[in-house]
Amino acid sequence: MPVMDSAPMLRALLRASHQATFEQLPRLLTLHADRAGLNNARLFVTDLQEEVLREVTGVGQDAGSGGSELPIDSTLAGRVFRTAQVLSTNTAGTVDHWLPVLNGTERLGVLRLTPAMPVHTVEQEAMNDLATLLGLILVTKRPTSDSYARLTRTRRMAVSAEMQWTLMPARTFVNDRVTIAAQMEPAYETAGDAYDYALAGDTVHMAVFDAMGHDMAAGLTATLALAVCRNLRRQGADFAEMCDAVEALLLDQFHHDRYVTGILAALDLTTGSLRWVSCGHPPPLLIRANRRVLHPDHPAHHPLGTDLGLPLVVARTQLQPGDRVLFYTDGITEPRDAEGREFGVDRFTDFIIRHQSAGLPVPETLRRLVHAVLDHHQGTLDDDATVLLCEWHGNTDRTDELADAPVPDIYPS
Repeated sequence: MPVMDSAPMLRALLRASHQATFEQLPRLLTLHADRAGLNNARLFVTDLQEEVLREVTGVGQDAGSGGSELPIDSTLAGRVFRTAQVLSTNTAGTVDHWLPVLNGTERLGVLRLTPAMPVHTVEQEAMNDLATLLGLILVTKRPTSDSYARLTRTRRMAVSAEMQWTLMPARTFVNDRVTIAAQMEPAYETAGDAYDYALAGDTVHMAVFDAMGHDMAAGLTATLALAVCRNLRRQGADFAEMCDAVEALLLDQFHHDRYVTGILAALDLTTGSLRWVSCGHPPPLLIRANRRVLHPDHPAHHPLGTDLGLPLVVARTQLQPGDRVLFYTDGITEPRDAEGREFGVDRFTDFIIRHQSAGLPVPETLRRLVHAVLDHHQGTLDDDATVLLCEWHGNTDRTDELADAPVPDIYPS
């Protein structure tokens, strides 16, 4: 039996992708996959709220005209997306293989292939390599494609949300020492919430902001706070300098009429030392060995833009490998059900612990958390709800082995 040689397919697709548009990707995929015996290639991408998978056909204003739409919570393709595991179906002797399409660990969609020959290890690796290459190609096309933006939206987006999503980093990042995942709702009308994270050497910087109000000005306030902190952080500024700069800018622009609460944090990936400052914001939650660890209260700095003159106190804690830290806005904990009961901190942390104990991937846990918060409040929210989870894996000290070492498996079987 002949053995598949995937190298020509991958090489040809990679070279063709340099000058291809997002709309041309389905045709290129079909052409080069067919030549390798991987027939009926179909690519699906997730919508912004991760509720459906939409097929990329390359036709129409959204490059999805005539394509299928598959619910994430009730289809096999959706299960592939939720777990990032390869699954297969056999219909009348035709075997279809469904593969996750990822950008690193960010879930982008799924790929369906029908191999012309029985799949063995070499063929499976070829399909995996094709899905990996597609993920890389997709993220290079995404920033300049309005078709991609249209296809991944299920309804009209407010201008404030347009600003926020453009500024914020990917919702998932993983390396050998840390996992970071974030989720934000409402995805299409969000105004005053924002999150940020970035790595610099052995430090990961994180931030969550919650601006006063639910209008365009709230979006501008959060955007300014995020941009100022990011700008100064990249110049080596400390917490105090960043907070002072945000306060000064907000006072200059809004004259005490607008403010933002926020939390800024820095995690040393070598030692596990976590530092943070809270500016009128809920403190982070620490989960260790599936239990919430309580810390002494640290005095919070005033919300930025209020100029109340409260001292800025840097809080510190020592993480252990496997510890998870949750940064969030009150839109996660304050929604009430029909009987007036808040979702609450206890329900929030119990939800994370329960789903993580069940082996659910971190991004999928947060996706379900936001859905649970929405369900608790009858399907709508009165405030933006944002959560950012950081898990420290410990200092693996494997710098020289990274070329061959896998990242932690956030999508367990």
